[in-house]
Amino acid sequence: MSDDLPSVSVIIAARPDQSEIKAVAAARCLEYPKEQLEILVARGRQPSVQRNTAVRAARGELIYFLDDDSVPAVTNLLRAAAHFRDPKVQMVGGPNLCPPDAPHIEKVFGVVLSSWIAFGPSRARYVKTGKVRASGEKELILCNLMARRSALLDAGGFNEALYPNEENALMDALQKRGSTLLYDPDIFVLRRPRPSLRSFARMLRTYGRGRAEQFRLHPTFGSAPNFVPPLFVLYLLSLAAMVFAPGNFRDAAWKIIWAAPLAGYGLALLLQTIGSIPAHGMIRSLFALPLLLLSHVFYGIGFWRGLFTDLKRDAADRPQVPVMLETVAR
Repeated sequence: MSDDLPSVSVIIAARPDQSEIKAVAAARCLEYPKEQLEILVARGRQPSVQRNTAVRAARGELIYFLDDDSVPAVTNLLRAAAHFRDPKVQMVGGPNLCPPDAPHIEKVFGVVLSSWIAFGPSRARYVKTGKVRASGEKELILCNLMARRSALLDAGGFNEALYPNEENALMDALQKRGSTLLYDPDIFVLRRPRPSLRSFARMLRTYGRGRAEQFRLHPTFGSAPNFVPPLFVLYLLSLAAMVFAPGNFRDAAWKIIWAAPLAGYGLALLLQTIGSIPAHGMIRSLFALPLLLLSHVFYGIGFWRGLFTDLKRDAADRPQVPVMLETVAR
């Protein structure tokens, strides 16, 4: 059986001083022939650099990326490898799900991440949706992603000027080359969301900044919907300014007209909350309601920041980051 299976290298990016890596223990439990599987830990301070270094050193035909806290289903490798029998398929991934034993606040964050109004099609990264299908960077996520090593090298690997969103730019590049990317809801990992409101807000700002930086380096029409949250932030600021504006903007009619979109937005939040109740329960859905609004605000703030950050476009402009590779015995 092992002769029919491609070799796989599991790559896990970790910090230099990280002693316990949850993904390493989980990778050892993956169902796959031992002689066909390699587990590499890439230690460093810049995940894109770490992963590129590991890909160049890897022996596997296929590369399976895990974050350090990802716990993959034991059948992931066998299921994903089967999709690569089609030579057009260059990348396969699935969702990362909130573990059933996660604390209440993390499960609330999971409700937000899996909601249409907060994340649109990208909700597929956080909940099983639909069937196996051709997909792209809006649905696939790097903490649970398999790719052909040759395709990664041919595309130049991850853009080391981007973090996060380095995988999004790479997926776009692969699709421009005619590659097929697949989403399989049954290839999943368990991974806890952020542990606090502060860290969750920071994550949203980071996502927004990363998307803006990706757009600056690799503009595509697919990024157009991501301009909605930053424009929404401007709209909220205009509502606040309207209260203090002179003349006609203090008239009741103008206030009603200007606030009408916000009322529609509030109705959409309410409908999303009602729709979440069957899957997540009333308590978690109600706790998630204000976070739906905050997800747009913090993402929008991060996006605005990303439009003006100093990007190091060339490798020569970026500081050299040492990477240490470790091969893990299975």
